[in-house]
Amino acid sequence: MADKPAIKIGYMKITDHLILGVTAKKLEKGMETFEHCTLQPVVKNGWNEVADALSVKSLDGALVLAPTAMDLFKSGVDLKLLLLTHKSGSILVKNKKANIQSVEDFAGKTVLIPYQLSIHNMLFHKLLSEKGLKPGRATEPGIDVTLEVVAPFQMPEALEYDDEGEIGGFIVAEPFGSQVIAKGHGDEFALSKDLWPAHPCCVFVMRSEIIEKHPEAIQEICTSFVRSGLAIDAQPEPASVIGGEFLSQDKDVIQRVLTDPPDRILTGELYPQIQDLDTIQRYMMDEMKIMTSLIDLDMFVDTRFAEVAGAK
Repeated sequence: MADKPAIKIGYMKITDHLILGVTAKKLEKGMETFEHCTLQPVVKNGWNEVADALSVKSLDGALVLAPTAMDLFKSGVDLKLLLLTHKSGSILVKNKKANIQSVEDFAGKTVLIPYQLSIHNMLFHKLLSEKGLKPGRATEPGIDVTLEVVAPFQMPEALEYDDEGEIGGFIVAEPFGSQVIAKGHGDEFALSKDLWPAHPCCVFVMRSEIIEKHPEAIQEICTSFVRSGLAIDAQPEPASVIGGEFLSQDKDVIQRVLTDPPDRILTGELYPQIQDLDTIQRYMMDEMKIMTSLIDLDMFVDTRFAEVAGAK
C-alpha cells in the first residue's frame, strides 16, 4: 500500500478551531484511526499568515475566516469550502480604562479587529451603523471609530498596556476576550451570538487538487470534524481540557467559553448554509465596500463531504 498522504491543515489558537484539536487528540490516543491519510495541524499566528500559506500552497487546507476564504477563491486560489468549524463564539470586549457604557461611547476610540475580511469587522460595523457611527481606518475621512487590525493573540496585551484608555476594546474569537476579562482588564460588551444568532465565522477549506487526489482522506477528516464538534457540545468539560492544551490556554477560561451561556459557541452544526455566506458577502460589498464583487457560492461550497459526515 502506498504511503498515506500527510494532509497539512492550518489553524490558529482560537476556540473556533477546537474541532481540529479534538480530532488530533482522538487520533493520538487511538480513539480514532485514519485509513487514508495522516493529519498534520500547522499552527499560524495571524490571519494573513493563513491566507498567504493557502495562496502559495504550503498548506493543503485550513480553518479560516469565511470572508477571507471567499476572497481567496475570488482571487483565483482554487479552494472548496467543506464545513463550518463552528457557529457564533466571538466577543466584543470593552477596555475597563475607556469608560464605555453604550455603543456611542466607542466614538473617538480605537477598536481592534483580527482582520479586515472577518465576520468580526462585519458585526462591529453593523453594531455601529445602527447607531449612526462610521468605523474605518485612521486614514479615512469622516470616521467616528478607528479600526486597527491586530493578531488575536496580541490583543490582550495591547489592552493591558493602554494606560490612557485610547483603545475602546476589541472584537475577536475566544478565548482572548475571556482571558482579558479573567485578568480584570476588560468587560464583556456583547457576545457575537447576540449580534447575529448562530452566525457562521470560520470555515474548513481544502485546495481542490487535494480533494480530487484524496477524496477518501478528505471524507475521513470531515467525518471526524463533525463528530468532534458534536462531542464538544455534548461534553464541554473534557473538551476544555483538550482545548487548554491545544490552544495553550487556561482550561477554566476555555470551559467558560464552551458553557457560559450554553449557546456562546456551537460546534454541533457544521453544515454550510449558502444563504448565510451570501449575507456576509453582500453586506461586505454593499454596506462596507470591502468586497468588490460577489463570488458564485455554488462553485465554492462543496457539501458532499458534510452530507456523508451527517453534518447538521
